[in-house]
Amino acid sequence: MKKLTSTIMLTSILAVAANTASADTLSSVKSKGFVQCGVSTGLPGFSNADASGSWKGLDVDVCRAVASAALGDAGKVKYTPLTAKERFTALQSGEIDILSRNTTWTLTRDGSLGLNFAGVNYYDGQGFMVTKGLGVKSALELDGAAVCIQAGTTTELNLADYFRENGMKYKSVTYDTSDATIKGFEAGRCDMISSDQSQLYALRIKLKNPGSAVVLPEVISKEPLGPVVRQGDDKWFNVVKWSLMAMVNAEELGVTSKNASSMKNSKNPAIGRLMGGQGEKLGLDNDWAYNIVSQVGNYGESFERNVGMSSPLKISRGLNALWSKGGLQYAPPVR
Repeated sequence: MKKLTSTIMLTSILAVAANTASADTLSSVKSKGFVQCGVSTGLPGFSNADASGSWKGLDVDVCRAVASAALGDAGKVKYTPLTAKERFTALQSGEIDILSRNTTWTLTRDGSLGLNFAGVNYYDGQGFMVTKGLGVKSALELDGAAVCIQAGTTTELNLADYFRENGMKYKSVTYDTSDATIKGFEAGRCDMISSDQSQLYALRIKLKNPGSAVVLPEVISKEPLGPVVRQGDDKWFNVVKWSLMAMVNAEELGVTSKNASSMKNSKNPAIGRLMGGQGEKLGLDNDWAYNIVSQVGNYGESFERNVGMSSPLKISRGLNALWSKGGLQYAPPVR
């Protein structure tokens, strides 16, 4: 009976999603004058509200880029903080227009939740963080450990696979939010935290003594993180997808928030197409990409100020460097 009830609930959710997606989200966004964006409940560097209540982060910049493209104004975004367990239902039901919240692209999520991933804005992998006092240098030394994890994430499944594969046991200590997870770790309720490495770096700076914890070298999974929309609305899917792609293309072409205005007159055809054309193919004004780059910046600028060496997280580009610089960030051409 429980399984049947769950199936009915899922069918109902997908039906709502189908009805919502049959509407034109871009027209709805233009009509109401803002983009409703689902973000985390607070993850520094990715989506986090500052002391004044302003949201900032790599994921937040995707929301701002979409607003710049669709409405010409990066500030026309309203944010909905969501836990990992809440995020997909909020998108399926139409409560939000886009989910941009450190969410891993998987087959199950792509194929059975009525969702479309619009790209990857951060290539990540799951890791482990322990206190230095534990004296551990490898995750393989953690047999029998208590592990703090966040509910409703791919972390739980990856953790089970890793420990089973290596013949080890562990005890899960589960929390609903990242804040609760780091507090549990700091209070000594677990020996370590397991999550995406990006999240571990973000959580570490929330500790009273960040230097007391260390991220171990093991990376046990692939975690491509990116923005998500509902299936069935290809026009909106394209707007979100190409808003992210415009930021990556701009970095490759050397177009920044500082030189965007002068680059509108560039003799480089690729820059000309990016900065002043192709909008009609997306149902947007021709300044759509110019608005993104001038107001939000290119992908490299966003990475650097939010999670890179100019930020408290100080994460190297690594896999998130451009393809031409040894990374995986690669965008189809605007033409």
